[in-house]
Amino acid sequence: MGAGYRQFCPIAKAMELLDERWTLLVVRELVSGSQRFNDLRRGLPRMSPTLLSRRLHQLVRAGVVERRVEGGEVRYVLTRAGHELRPVLEALGAWGTRWIGELGDEDLDPKLLLWDMHRHVDHAAVPGGRTVVHFRFRDVPADLSAWWLVITRDEADICDVDPGHAVAVTVTASLRGMVRVWRGDLTWPEALRTGVVSVTGPEALRRALPRWFTLSDFAAVPRPAPSGSG
Repeated sequence: MGAGYRQFCPIAKAMELLDERWTLLVVRELVSGSQRFNDLRRGLPRMSPTLLSRRLHQLVRAGVVERRVEGGEVRYVLTRAGHELRPVLEALGAWGTRWIGELGDEDLDPKLLLWDMHRHVDHAAVPGGRTVVHFRFRDVPADLSAWWLVITRDEADICDVDPGHAVAVTVTASLRGMVRVWRGDLTWPEALRTGVVSVTGPEALRRALPRWFTLSDFAAVPRPAPSGSG
């Protein structure tokens, strides 16, 4: 950490810890339920393992995170101070949704999209047994274009190679289009009607698919009216 702001203001003191690159995103993943190092990496696919280790160490030292070793397994668990950052992150996310709407191509990441989708599955809405959703993205390199989400009533797993199970439905979309649906910028019906997203498979499953996901935590945030409206 740097020399700090040298101000007694509590905002300044908090930001001495939290405004270092990636730190708040590490906290975001912890608030979202990730506790193991590899799960944190999957939610932060463009963060180096070395930097992740460093940020976790800083958060542990600051009393925001507790490092627990249980039977040879290491978990990172939010302390009371860490849990109190949840409303801060929710406010930041809502503000960013409302006022920073532009996404560059570099902001689009299928790994992060599928990771976020897998932890927003409504397991009660998915058919019994095993359900496999195959995602095909039209506008990304071939090695990142195909993904499989394997869903049961208890868990969801992401595969970047064919897991060999029967596919229930296939979702074909541009990565940008699927991200827009996930963020709430475009509804499922709009995306399907305009061809931004297409779904193939048995009709009952095609119709049910949108209900299998609860969308991003910020999808329901109201957007400001376009300039000049009203």
